[in-house]
Amino acid sequence: MAKNDIRVCDKCKHTRLKTIVPRLEKLAPDADIKVGCKSYCGPCSRFAFVFINGRYITGATEDEAVDKASKYIKR
Repeated sequence: MAKNDIRVCDKCKHTRLKTIVPRLEKLAPDADIKVGCKSYCGPCSRFAFVFINGRYITGATEDEAVDKASKYIKR
C-alpha cells in the first residue's frame, strides 16, 4: 500500500496535469496519485490545489501549492 494518497483535479484552471503530476511523483515516488474531479469547485476556481493525505493544500500558483504540499509528504 502506498504511503501517500495524492489527488489532483483534472478540471482545475490553475494547474496543468502535464507538469503537476511528474512533480508530485518526484516528491513522493511511492504515492498513489489519482486524477479526477474532487468536487472542490469553489476554491478550485480561485486557487491551485492538491489533496494530499486528507488535506486540501491551496496556493496562488501550481508552484506554491506543490511547495506547500511537500510539507505533508510522509517519508
